[in-house]
Amino acid sequence: MKGVLIIVDGMGDLLNSQLGDKTPLEAAHMPNASFLAARGHLGYMYPVKPGFVPESDEATISIFGNDLISSSRGQLEARGTDIKLVRGDLALRANFATIDSLKDGHIIDRRAGRTLTTAEAEILAKAINKNIKLSVPFVFKATIGHRGALVFKGGFSDNISGNDNVYNSGKTLVSDKVGQCKPLDDEDNSQYTANIVNEFLEKTFEVLNNHPVNEERRKRGLLPANYLLVRGAGIEVPKIKQYKKWVSAAYMPLEIGFSRASGMKTFSFNYPPLKKMDVYANLYEGLAKACKFSIWVLRKNRKKADYAYIHLKETDIPGHDNKPSDKKEMLEYIDKTLFDFLRKFAPPNKIKVVITADHSTPCKNKAHSADPVPVLFYDGSIPKERKFTESECRKGTLGRINGKELLTKVGFLK
Repeated sequence: MKGVLIIVDGMGDLLNSQLGDKTPLEAAHMPNASFLAARGHLGYMYPVKPGFVPESDEATISIFGNDLISSSRGQLEARGTDIKLVRGDLALRANFATIDSLKDGHIIDRRAGRTLTTAEAEILAKAINKNIKLSVPFVFKATIGHRGALVFKGGFSDNISGNDNVYNSGKTLVSDKVGQCKPLDDEDNSQYTANIVNEFLEKTFEVLNNHPVNEERRKRGLLPANYLLVRGAGIEVPKIKQYKKWVSAAYMPLEIGFSRASGMKTFSFNYPPLKKMDVYANLYEGLAKACKFSIWVLRKNRKKADYAYIHLKETDIPGHDNKPSDKKEMLEYIDKTLFDFLRKFAPPNKIKVVITADHSTPCKNKAHSADPVPVLFYDGSIPKERKFTESECRKGTLGRINGKELLTKVGFLK
């Protein structure tokens, strides 16, 4: 193995008063990351380009040297499940969400309070697939947490908007009301496709709102998962660069789908089911399993693959929830497990290591931002850099990087 790329989802952040005016990365005790940083180079990266607020799919697509038009969020999410796709099938990313009613359409919570258990999501998904009747076949798959993948089978257009105004307006909230999926051109098929999706979403509310699962959730003081927010429409097979000599440790549908579409040998595991309301206990359990699994993948493939791609999702969630202490604690856990392993694994095997993020998710913003992300490139060089933080990366020898330049800059891509 020549190199390892680790993407710590949403790791970039801003100074936070809850942490003594430090970022979670600055506040975290991460001796192993500091060891790697001191024997390498630091820099900062705009995952797509300056001023652009990326979603995870856009950032990952760009970091691996692709144009954003090469794929869609829906196609990658669906390819990370067991849903079978053919060209023309319309794939969308979906969220279980909470709205007040179809008439008023106010979004109460885009993730149903993050308290939707795995069993509840699977029951609601079964109800959607069984009870909604359309003129076209469809498949809805609950994946992890509030997430899902939705596929309409047939010959559709993907030139339609989603129904969440945040994602229809450059990620700037213009309305807390549900939107309609709209055609983005004058083609008849685009109007037809939008009509089908809107019909499905209306029927979804009718099926879910008074479902026994949601009635029970209301009795317990929880938000009902009574609607779906959809985005990232795609009908085309992703046309992205192939990385046949790479292995991937991925466990979220998006990253599994991207790894498969990129030709990587993809290793995954079943994420721990959320059984109770404490989503953070579930996240810490998932992070522990992900770090242990990633170490196993690296050991197993040390002599079989040239490069490895590891994506850790959990650190993004505290950013969205304004929980800087949890983000700090997660970073410290990654350091004492996965980075501790890399500190011992990389030097004797002359393996280079890149640690970065797909985007910044500042806790105080509770959303992704256009801020650059820190980059650490360990290559066993003479000690010169300092601690791995956003501010130190701004002064590092790698300098400023755009996402598409990263793998070439560090020598992972010729």
